[in-house]
Order: sequence, then C-alpha cells, then structure tokens
Amino acid sequence: MKKQDYTKKRRILSSKLVEAREKAGLTQKQVAETGIITQSELSKLENGSRKVDFLFLLELAKLYNQTLTFFIP
Repeated sequence: MKKQDYTKKRRILSSKLVEAREKAGLTQKQVAETGIITQSELSKLENGSRKVDFLFLLELAKLYNQTLTFFIP
C-alpha cells in the first residue's frame, strides 16, 4: 500500500472514531472513565498520531454501539 493511501485511510478511521464517540453522546473524558483507554491515548487515536489496535477498536465499537464495519473506509 502506498504511504499516501495508508495516511488517507488512517485519517478516515480517526474521523470515524470521533464520529462514533459523538453519536454515542460521550466525551473523551467519559470514555477514559470506563477504563478501556486513557483520555490521552484516545486523543492520539482520534487525531491520527497513534495506530489503532484491533482490540481497542473492538472495545470502542462495543462502547459506541457500532459495528466494526462502521470504522472501515
């Protein structure tokens, strides 16, 4: 995969994470309070500066009441 394609897909995933969290009516702080991930790490996922681990994605999908396919560009 070309680097620009990877970067574009990562950006899309990051925006989908924000969209799902906001649709669920949650703040980053509220997500962090569940113990799944720290607020700092969630922020890094949402701004694309950290890769999304599959296990975190599974947990966040459950928390946000979304399917995994929601996050796939």
